[in-house]
Amino acid sequence: MSTQPQLITTPLTEDLLRGALELERTEHGLLPHRLPARARAQNTDGQLAMAEAQPSGVRLVLRTRATVVELDTLSTKRVYVGAPPRPDGIYDLLVDGRLADQASVTGGNTLTIDMTTGSADLAAGPAGTLRFSGLSAGPKVIEIWLPHNETTELVALRTDAPVEPVPDPGRAVWLHHGSSISHGSDAASPTAIWPARAAALGGVELVNLGFGGSALLDPFTARALRDTPADRISVKLGINLVNADVMRLRAFAPAVHGFLDTIREGHPTTPLLVVSPILCPIHENTPGPSAPDFSAIGEGRLYFRAMGDPVETAAGKLTLSVIRDELSRIVEQRAAEDPNLYHLDGRELYGEADAAELPLPDALHPDAATHLRIGERFAKLAFGAGGPLAVAEG
Repeated sequence: MSTQPQLITTPLTEDLLRGALELERTEHGLLPHRLPARARAQNTDGQLAMAEAQPSGVRLVLRTRATVVELDTLSTKRVYVGAPPRPDGIYDLLVDGRLADQASVTGGNTLTIDMTTGSADLAAGPAGTLRFSGLSAGPKVIEIWLPHNETTELVALRTDAPVEPVPDPGRAVWLHHGSSISHGSDAASPTAIWPARAAALGGVELVNLGFGGSALLDPFTARALRDTPADRISVKLGINLVNADVMRLRAFAPAVHGFLDTIREGHPTTPLLVVSPILCPIHENTPGPSAPDFSAIGEGRLYFRAMGDPVETAAGKLTLSVIRDELSRIVEQRAAEDPNLYHLDGRELYGEADAAELPLPDALHPDAATHLRIGERFAKLAFGAGGPLAVAEG
């Protein structure tokens, strides 16, 4: 903890945080959630429970003259049996909108996961301290983006000058839902996940409901989207439905309609963009499920394989090609009565030429450079002039 008693402790309150749907008061402090309590109560899947509590897109935002900022946090770090240790999560410090520093916090809880059995064991650990120093003494807006892939409880905030909440900047709020790729997968840092990059370029405020392994058309997720204030909405659907092999074509189309119907209950005229999957060669024409290949796990490399048989598509099994065609059809059908509904083929964000240049390292998830590319393309296609989510200037 801090050895500088002159630092001021500021209570951690909701008005200092952006990007979370709910804050849970724990015995240690505040735990940001990206699904509300009602949705969490209806969920029985450990993967989603872990993903929604990882604060992708969540950030502390404050105005201050402080030259030193300390944040005590209690993280939950994942350890995979048989694999090398994962690096500590990264915190990004932005000063007046520009990346100024990065740091990590050691210690914390340890969640040991055995992917061969599906078991997970949690061992308690101590909180740690994040410290940024040497900041300019003038008034400024500071943002601390929390690690996108590490559950983070906020314990205490200290500075060497008073802090205050930042008034609403008046930017449009972009609410996005997607899979692990939207969650951040292998991005370099929390502001380098593709939705954060797109939001920065598009001049919008991000609320990221990208959940690793969990974009499965869950009704409680649709209700969370319905009930969250937003000026622009996008949903990126497909890959998890294939790699989890959770439904067939007969169920898929009605489920998409129901998902969109629920969103429209709360956002009847908000621009809504449906994005189909980016290119993923192993599942373009081969159904799921996906299975991990552990042959190189000891070297820190994990690969995924498609376990389905292409002939099974005749019986309604889903592939990415099938899903893209169906999403295009559904949006075209609904757009006849919903002029604010749009479609984007995910291969415009990452397609065959990109796969040749920047192949998916584990055959499923894009790397850090690809995240930036996808974010830049989405910003241009969605938020750029004439784009379906374009924000009028002035």
